[in-house]
Amino acid sequence: MFEHKLIDIQNKLQQPIAKATGLPNERYVATDAFHDDRQYVVGTGWACIGFAEDLPARNYVLPVDFMGVPLVITRDSNDTLQVFHNVCSHRGMQLADAPCQTNGMLRCPYHSWTYKMNGDLRGTPHVGGYGKHEHPEFDRASSGLRAVRSAIWMNAIFINLDGRAAAFSDYIEPLTRQFDALCSAQNRALFKAAETGSRTVMTVASNWKLPVENYLESYHLPTVHPELNKTSPLDVHFDLERFANGGGQGSANYTRTLLNGMRLPILPSWSNDKANLAVYPVLYPNTFIGLHSDHLFIMYLQPTRHNETVEHVRISYVGDGADNEQYEPIRKKLLETWTSVFEEDIFAVERMQKGRHSPGYQGGVFSPAMDAPTVHFHQWVADQLVKHASEKQGASK
Repeated sequence: MFEHKLIDIQNKLQQPIAKATGLPNERYVATDAFHDDRQYVVGTGWACIGFAEDLPARNYVLPVDFMGVPLVITRDSNDTLQVFHNVCSHRGMQLADAPCQTNGMLRCPYHSWTYKMNGDLRGTPHVGGYGKHEHPEFDRASSGLRAVRSAIWMNAIFINLDGRAAAFSDYIEPLTRQFDALCSAQNRALFKAAETGSRTVMTVASNWKLPVENYLESYHLPTVHPELNKTSPLDVHFDLERFANGGGQGSANYTRTLLNGMRLPILPSWSNDKANLAVYPVLYPNTFIGLHSDHLFIMYLQPTRHNETVEHVRISYVGDGADNEQYEPIRKKLLETWTSVFEEDIFAVERMQKGRHSPGYQGGVFSPAMDAPTVHFHQWVADQLVKHASEKQGASK
């Protein structure tokens, strides 16, 4: 029954845009739907869960909640970052409950089993009886922490929870190819996070899918962002090339922040004829990106409940602009500007969430001219649900 309902949703979304119907209310308001999203949608792609600079020292651990699944990111003595399930292999106790620097070991507070930063199980006190820390029938080598497939891109940490997605480089290649047309990958590596003017966090009372839908389109600019629309109006926005795992919009009228006669430094490979170009893609399922000549922002969504999402924003700057004291006022101004824009969206997505409880709305209609990116995302969600739910049902027979 579940699979048939998903196929019906998928079929309605495959109609021409003017006749298509979006995801129904239950996909936003039901707890079961949230669990489906974790298992079949967010957990089957490459989802962002944090930033490398949030582990500021070697032998550091950062616990993360991933839609109810406890994970932990580790940075070992060689500066290698890895992600593991945040549970002791013995009795399943959560290991880390707060970010901290360790002595190189994660210790379970229940029976004091210890794990190295690479997940290896090292200490098993009294496992063979009092004072006996080994047992001939216990295989310590196979009892370490369970690793989660992970990748790092532009200092953002991504995971593939089910371990079956395409290689991250293949998953993101259509996006990086679009970036290459603006600036080289070598130059993009010049982006660095600063100590000031680089981060903000917002909590939104909505399902995670609504912020994605909102970010994908520029149709709401004149209504929701009147000030932004004065400098980057709707008529200079355009849809980006959509690809299997993403889409978005761009602006042909980005203007660099000028403060006290100074502007932030720009990427050296950014051509003059594209000085006012900025792109705002989404990498499905949960990563928003803003690429500009003088800064890059990444926002990732942390879905916490079916009706609550935490938005984590990180802005990076070019070279010396990242931490140079003379640029601090500009960095703060830029962060304030983007924070204001993102906060303006909150009322919209929260009231859409409330509207999803109305029996008078069941997916809504779309503008053929303005809603193609949103329809693409709805189609992607439906396709993921059908594909992975079908695979699971087939495997259980």
